[in-house]
Amino acid sequence: MARGAPDARGVRVLRAQSVVTVPVASRVSVACPAVAVCPSTVRRVVPVVRTERLRLRAWRAEDRAAYAAMNADPTVAEYLGGPLDPAASDALIARYEAHWAREGFGVWAVETRDGPAFAGSVGLQRVPDALPCAPAVEVAWRLARDAWGYGYATEAAHAALSFAFTTARLDEVVSFTAAGNARSRAVMVRLGMTHDPADDFAHPRLAADDPLRDHVLYRARAAGWPT
Repeated sequence: MARGAPDARGVRVLRAQSVVTVPVASRVSVACPAVAVCPSTVRRVVPVVRTERLRLRAWRAEDRAAYAAMNADPTVAEYLGGPLDPAASDALIARYEAHWAREGFGVWAVETRDGPAFAGSVGLQRVPDALPCAPAVEVAWRLARDAWGYGYATEAAHAALSFAFTTARLDEVVSFTAAGNARSRAVMVRLGMTHDPADDFAHPRLAADDPLRDHVLYRARAAGWPT
C-alpha cells in the first residue's frame, strides 16, 4: 500500500510525524543504513495513522499524566497486571518509544478525531522471550474507561494490524489475554483473528493459583489480510 493511500477499511498511513531516539547500547540488531544517525544513536520516525474516527500518533510529554491516570484505574488494569503508579506508567511509555527506535514499529498514543486528545494506546510489540508464543509480535491495546463501548479498540487495532502487514511487512501478529477477558477476546474475534486452543498457555509470570494465569492466544496473518 502506498504511503497515504487508504486500505480496504479506510486506514491511512500519513507522513512521518515524530522522531524517537535510542542509544545503540539499548538497541537490538538495527542495521545502520535504515536509520538516520549511526552508530552512536538510532533515530526512527513514528508515522501518523488515521482511521475514520481515530488518530494514532507519537507520544507527547502531555500524554504522561493522562496515561498515568488511566493506568491507575483498577477497572482498566483488571487484566493488565493491576494498576500502575505514575513512575511505572512513564516507564511503559519509555519502553514504547525505545521499541519504535529499535524495531521501526511500536505502540502509538491514540486520540479521537472529534473528542479527547488522548484516549489510550494501541500498537505492536515484541513478545517477551519467556512466553510460549515467542518469538512473535503482538498487537495490544489499552483505552481509558470513558473510551469504552464505541468500537475504538477494534478500529485502532485493525489500523495497527494493517500497518503491521502493509508497512512493517510482518507475516503474522498474535494477541493474547486472560481467558476470562471477554471484552478483549471479542475485539480479537471482530478483527478476524483465529483461535486454536492448542496455542493457549499458562502465563509463566503468574502464580499457579492466580485466576488470570490461563491465557488464550489469537493469530492474524498477512496472507488474506484486506488491502
